[in-house]
Amino acid sequence: MLHLRADVVYRKGWVLNIHRISRGVVLKIFYPSLMIISAFWKSKKEAFQCAVIDMNNRLVKAERKKTKRILILLPHCLQIDECSIRLTHNIYNCKRCGRCEIKDLIEITEQYRLSLFVATGGTLARKIVKETDPEAIIAVACERDLSSGLVDTYPLPVLGIPNERPFGPCLNTRVDLSRVKDAIAFFGAD
Repeated sequence: MLHLRADVVYRKGWVLNIHRISRGVVLKIFYPSLMIISAFWKSKKEAFQCAVIDMNNRLVKAERKKTKRILILLPHCLQIDECSIRLTHNIYNCKRCGRCEIKDLIEITEQYRLSLFVATGGTLARKIVKETDPEAIIAVACERDLSSGLVDTYPLPVLGIPNERPFGPCLNTRVDLSRVKDAIAFFGAD
């Protein structure tokens, strides 16, 4: 017998989250299809990636996952390029000078007791996710890295926040700290 609730289907003891299944369709079928189309329509590639990130975020929010085991994953380009300290092995080596947003992000994660890491690319990001074993992720990156990272980490709930690139890609990027705080509050870590 099939019983319906707004976001979950129950069938013989199985619980199927419609939003998680929909997210899988978006990330495993729709996204690759869009990337094939973007091979012929290069001017739309970033717009397609933004659309996938937005759909993913909406579906993650519809799942209403609550947890305090949150990983915040950052790109190395948030660190100011003139800094002599490398943070990819230990973000807490940061001198907290305030020239970039790393200081603020460390303070936020210390306040909520969350995991915070900087990744230089997809391979390191996947390793960090595997080692920290979070229940949810807040990821900051460019649209390309975010969209592919969402695919790699499915079915984990990941809220993606595209970084701001006032100096171009991979150089002194920024993140809207209020969006990070909102994501933390959504997962219930406050």
